[in-house]
Amino acid sequence: MSTTERPRILVVGGGYVGLYAARRIQKKMRYGEATVTVVDPRSYMTYQPFLPEAAAGSISPRHVVVPLRRVLPKAEVLTGRVTTIDQDRKVATVAPLVGEAYELPFDYLVIALGAVSRTFPIPGLAEQGIGMKGVEEAIGLRNHVLEQLDKADSTTDEEIRRKALTFVFVGGGFAGAETIGEVEDMARDAAKYYKTVSREDMRFILVDAADKILPEVGPKLGKYGKEHLESRGVEVYLSTSMDSCVDGHVVLKNGLEVDAGTIVWTAGVKPNPALARFGLPLGPRGHVDTEPTLQVKGTDYIWAAGDNAQVPDLVGRKAGNENAWCPPNAQHALRQAKVLGDNVISGMRGFPQKEYSHANKGAVAGLGLHKGVAMIVMGKFKIKLKGRLAWYMHRGYHGLAMPTWNRKIRIFADWTLGMFLKREVVSLGAIESPREEFYEAAKPAPAPAAKAEPKKTEAKAS
Repeated sequence: MSTTERPRILVVGGGYVGLYAARRIQKKMRYGEATVTVVDPRSYMTYQPFLPEAAAGSISPRHVVVPLRRVLPKAEVLTGRVTTIDQDRKVATVAPLVGEAYELPFDYLVIALGAVSRTFPIPGLAEQGIGMKGVEEAIGLRNHVLEQLDKADSTTDEEIRRKALTFVFVGGGFAGAETIGEVEDMARDAAKYYKTVSREDMRFILVDAADKILPEVGPKLGKYGKEHLESRGVEVYLSTSMDSCVDGHVVLKNGLEVDAGTIVWTAGVKPNPALARFGLPLGPRGHVDTEPTLQVKGTDYIWAAGDNAQVPDLVGRKAGNENAWCPPNAQHALRQAKVLGDNVISGMRGFPQKEYSHANKGAVAGLGLHKGVAMIVMGKFKIKLKGRLAWYMHRGYHGLAMPTWNRKIRIFADWTLGMFLKREVVSLGAIESPREEFYEAAKPAPAPAAKAEPKKTEAKAS
């Protein structure tokens, strides 16, 4: 649709903020008022809080993603990347999955690129590490862990076996603690089906540079989370970091050295580095600097929210913290997306912008089946829960926060079936190279080697 016919609202990123902002805009927009275009390298949105459960097999991986074209039927959904933005001409350059890049004009711009894993130049990390930012990584982690159990069960080499059954997780925030809790739970269940592998043979290690884990739920619940994981045999090393992991040989700053077949990296996130090419004002950590209205500073037609934005926390600032910023979590992303969508419509119609203000409602975390911690904020009171009740709060909150009723129902159906059926512990690692077997069968067989002719001997003279 040409911008000469109607204005274009370009949403860069189809994650949580991008999806909800586009839905909100389309809900508030009059028929034919504007064209909404969403550009993302993937054709679906991933609900990241459910990745640990997807990795553990409690939820089908297909149910933690939302197809953009199905949820946004009236929007243009382009599968590709926005590489540059020319603010003077109001043109974005889009690089599709195939073919040459092209220019896309716009009138209003929403920056919702989200965040990527925050990594450091640690030797071996790029080759050995597994992240937890996408559903592909969650599936890969699940298959990898189960393959390590297969490997340990099929070998008599004690060194190979010990390495395969050692799992190192770096990062003790929500992603790290939840992932190690879920994966340990899955490995414990899976070990029941192996004759030569037991939970006692496995070694789970959690490493964090901070002096506590789960800082989002407060020190008391963080301490409980640490003690709970340790009661399940997880080694927790705080105030330390990983120096190297070349070929799986993990070296920690506290002196511990161990060979690990699995290294999971969940040590925080950082804004998408593509923001540096957009010519937008960035904060000290690379976030887009925004006003409380979610408008990018110095502009009246660009908005940003979510993990890639530096949004002032008005509630915290009213309480006296002048440098308070909204934390990068799903709670703020959902609410920011709605305010952003309303403000885009208001800006397009020339109405005043609304400031984003939201008081923290608490945090919930799952640490495996029937295990969790939760902190619920109700005014001046904080309700702290742990164990099974906190786990119910975790599932209930995120189950209802999952976009679309289609996915909500599928998630709750997975949980309901899990109450009556045993957890699936099959590895589908072959899906990472699905054509390998067909290729081996279809490639031409090597030509047989030519037989050497016997040497002729001259007849002897009689």
